[in-house]
Amino acid sequence: MAVIVQKYGGTSVGSPERMRAVAERIVAAKEAGHKVIAVVSAMGDVTDDLVRLAAQINPEPPERELDMLLATGEQVSIALLAMAIHSLGHEAISFTGPQVGIVTDHGHTKAKILEVRADRVRDALAEGRVAIVAGFQGVTADGSITTLGRGGSDTTAVAVAAGIDADVCEIYTDVDGVYTADPRVVPDARKIGVISYEEMLELAASGAGVLNLRSVEFARNHGVVIHCRSSFTGAPGTIVEEADNSMEQAIISGVAHDTSEAKVTIRDVPDRPGAAATVFTTMAEANVNVDMIIQNVSEAGATDISFTTPKADLVRARRAADAVVAELGAREWQVDESIAKVSLVGAGMKTHPGVAAQMFRALSDAGVNIDLISTSTIRITCVVEARQVEAAVRALHHSFGLAEGDVSVESVPACGKGE
Repeated sequence: MAVIVQKYGGTSVGSPERMRAVAERIVAAKEAGHKVIAVVSAMGDVTDDLVRLAAQINPEPPERELDMLLATGEQVSIALLAMAIHSLGHEAISFTGPQVGIVTDHGHTKAKILEVRADRVRDALAEGRVAIVAGFQGVTADGSITTLGRGGSDTTAVAVAAGIDADVCEIYTDVDGVYTADPRVVPDARKIGVISYEEMLELAASGAGVLNLRSVEFARNHGVVIHCRSSFTGAPGTIVEEADNSMEQAIISGVAHDTSEAKVTIRDVPDRPGAAATVFTTMAEANVNVDMIIQNVSEAGATDISFTTPKADLVRARRAADAVVAELGAREWQVDESIAKVSLVGAGMKTHPGVAAQMFRALSDAGVNIDLISTSTIRITCVVEARQVEAAVRALHHSFGLAEGDVSVESVPACGKGE
């Protein structure tokens, strides 16, 4: 008997028919002898509808009240799913995030989970019930409802799995796994059977929307195995787990792209100690997420500092930039919303020279100009014009032979776990 957490996204429960199909899948797992916890998102486009409704009342609603509103979407889903399971002859009980003890910080609209007090889930499983938990939401220590940001239900599922020491966390979505590129952009993209936490983290951070970045971080930190699969088929998907370094690994695992960010540039920042700290402390205090950072070479005692941030954070970023310019005596700030990121990710590039050169040559041959470059040990990211990003993805996917049956691998000697 295994303890399984199953997470279902909004598309998976987007209609009564799909809700019943999810209930049947849960019941099948229970009848196979497993203990099942289901984590559920709001139905279909409910969250987007609630955001639009809030904007009609107040274009800049207080974040605490927005969380109160958005958390209602999941409450509808968990109650309906519990009803559907009861209709199939099995016991189920639904819990909101606060009821199940998902404790977060005070970062409204993108709170971070601090603790999962899973006693009520354990009690439900001991009583032979299916436990159904609202994704995306939690509660602060002083009782305020919070939400975890886009994709937060993935994080809820992994956190619950860690809290009850589940055997696996199955993330059910409208796609059947993680691919070497977005199949809508690259039709011959290949589904990846197994991928390491490290590579999945980089893909998620670079725009691969199948799994939420924070959920993968949580899984890595707590050793939770994720199985990303389709809610519409029974086919196996992609396993995300600790790397087995004794096996062959792809030089490049995938190409990810992201059109959700903008570039902010602060011009003529005085080149003195503490200036960058002032910029990014101000952004952090405004709850602005910062991704890539580039500082130009100083000229005449001043420099430009550029960084990328989600477009969803731009209202706060603009206000923070005003404060930075005033405090530092910088000349001005500018925002470019017409950018995109394209990234190569692969553990094999650690020991395979020439990846960067091949990437830049492929982009050059495709006529794609590079604005910014950022790297890690297993990732190279370029900022390009948004209108060119799909051409960039296709060029890189072809250049590195990522289509089915055309994957380059290298032998990696066995090494200690985590090395």
